[in-house]
Amino acid sequence: MFTGIVQATCDVVAITKKTGLNTIEVALPSLLVDKLATGASVANNGVCLTVTKIADDRVFFDVMEETLKVTNLGELQVGSQVNVERSLTFGSEIGGHILSGHVHTQAKILVVSDTDKHFDLTLEVEPKWMNYIFYKGFVGVNGCSLTVGAVEDNRFKLHLIPETLSLTNLSECRVGDWLNIEIDSQTQAIVDTVERVLAQRLNQTTS
Repeated sequence: MFTGIVQATCDVVAITKKTGLNTIEVALPSLLVDKLATGASVANNGVCLTVTKIADDRVFFDVMEETLKVTNLGELQVGSQVNVERSLTFGSEIGGHILSGHVHTQAKILVVSDTDKHFDLTLEVEPKWMNYIFYKGFVGVNGCSLTVGAVEDNRFKLHLIPETLSLTNLSECRVGDWLNIEIDSQTQAIVDTVERVLAQRLNQTTS
């Protein structure tokens, strides 16, 4: 489990392509390598990956073919930066919202509005996912817990503060880029439950 509070933006230093998977090597700061062990879970751009090897500051992750297809990890190159968060530990402060590291879909960046007063992103997702994205609701974007600023059709807007831009790779966003999206699990559960109950009641009234 994760909180969506990115701890560091780290460089991809090597990618080894194998049959059915890629092994990526990420250079982590010493603070994040401390007490990290193989088998541990670490979120990279919001994707929960298992540590397979540690060599000094380099941490190795195997990314399966399916994950490469449904997330933006398949677009990584040497020199790319990924948002990194180690898994939540008991007693840790939760500053964002609970994330599982299981990406639901990707969103395409339609607009980047970068002015002296604000930095806004307008994203587009498949219409079915908009059922779970609400104004002032939470959404995981490249592993960042963010609040939705506006919603229209199959688009939503994010207002990013300087602190978020300084600690994550979202400051490097460009129109046409794809970002990993994880829907808030509580929102999804509530929406799905309400829809199911309403459907059952409708069937009862029409039968």
